Amino acid sequence: QVQLVESGGGLVQPGGSLRLSCAAPESIFKINTMVWYRQAPGQQRELVAIITTGGDTNYADSVKGRFTISRDNAKNTVYLQMNSLKPEDTAVYYCNTIQRTRRGDWGQGTQVTVSS
Repeated sequence: QVQLVESGGGLVQPGGSLRLSCAAPESIFKINTMVWYRQAPGQQRELVAIITTGGDTNYADSVKGRFTISRDNAKNTVYLQMNSLKPEDTAVYYCNTIQRTRRGDWGQGTQVTVSS
């Protein structure tokens, strides 16, 4: 089974920064658009950022100018650099492929908590 493993979450103060990582098998990483979603308690899952195999990116309005998605093809890893964090960024963050997202298959995610 293909496994996408998120890491890098933690507790950070408002205004702080955090970098999330998502490791994927080369066979899936090299040919897939990758996405980051997040889900806060009691709220629906939200698309945060997307990056194509060619490096094109897009972001939710709520994170534009603060978050940056990138991919390192040599390491088969997707990153989400989060700056100027706000309490409303608190959520479990998930990376995924489009196909797995459509199937409703999600990993464990990584918890991000922004609080003073």
